[in-house]
Amino acid sequence: MCIRDSPYGTRSDHTCSEWYFERMTTGDPQFEGVYGPYTITSIDRLEVQRYRISLLVAGLAMTAGLVHWWQFGDRWAWVWLVPLMAGLGLALHWIHIYLRPLHNALRLFWLMGCLGWGLLLMQAGPNEALTTLVEQPLWILAIGPLFAALAGIGFKEFFCFQRPEAIGLTLLLPIALLGRLVGIISTSLCAAFLLIAGLLMVLLALRKFGMEAAADVGDKSVFAYLDSQRPASTP
Repeated sequence: MCIRDSPYGTRSDHTCSEWYFERMTTGDPQFEGVYGPYTITSIDRLEVQRYRISLLVAGLAMTAGLVHWWQFGDRWAWVWLVPLMAGLGLALHWIHIYLRPLHNALRLFWLMGCLGWGLLLMQAGPNEALTTLVEQPLWILAIGPLFAALAGIGFKEFFCFQRPEAIGLTLLLPIALLGRLVGIISTSLCAAFLLIAGLLMVLLALRKFGMEAAADVGDKSVFAYLDSQRPASTP
């Protein structure tokens, strides 16, 4: 039994080969994976394109929000959180991570971070949220999981492609937020690290548009093998 968990839902068929055959066309490239052949379909390519666009939107929103805050202050800076959270959430929806617990953990971090930002915005008011965050660094514990999800994507990208901007993103986010939380770096330095991380995320996303979709999809035979090892009752 092949069970596929994708942005299009969970699918069960008699065999993995039948499921792949239903989605492939004669023009779809085929590859030899660790556990057998697999095909990169048009749906796979669409998922990869959406992942890259979502990642780019999140990076641009994070960068623009920090620049807005530096240049114009708190007023309306919170608006940039909307495309940041939406872009990151969609990126986590379309990303190909075959280790289901890791994928679910990143989604959970995203959700916790969104809830944390929502609580901060309600408690302090939209136009005072960033000032409150600066004056009360303990709020980092509430909003931090959103950036943990971002760092998780950076780690995944570095693990797969060894891109320097990916490891920069992965390291700068926890350094900035944890450093500010414990008081060893200033607000300005924390913001500078976050801005660099945002720019690195934009660079990471832009460079991915020149890659083949198969690189982001990875070895689908591994996914099929891991799913075949799961108990049938596992959701």
